[in-house]
Amino acid sequence: MPWLNLVSYFFGGVFLANAVPHVVSGMMGRPLQSPFAKPPGHGLSSSTVNVLWGFFNLAIGYLLVCRVGDFNLRETGYVVALGLGSLLISLFSARHFGRFHGGNAPERP
Repeated sequence: MPWLNLVSYFFGGVFLANAVPHVVSGMMGRPLQSPFAKPPGHGLSSSTVNVLWGFFNLAIGYLLVCRVGDFNLRETGYVVALGLGSLLISLFSARHFGRFHGGNAPERP
């Protein structure tokens, strides 16, 4: 199990997970933060920009997972690397963007 493949699968998971909120928000016609907003990562980008950014992330994720090495869903190490990348970007996004959308508000009894 070459370690460069694991790194590629980790970042493939990051890009694949990052694609989900951008494509879904864009398809719903909702603006969302993106690197192209002003200020980057804080302002909102249009739904069209988010669909394009989401599909760019899907393409990069595909390249990193399907075109590097020989990704196999039955290979635990490969799946763990992909899943860990997806989990970490998801947790980061929840914390970072929760500030803008009320996701980090304390629970009320």
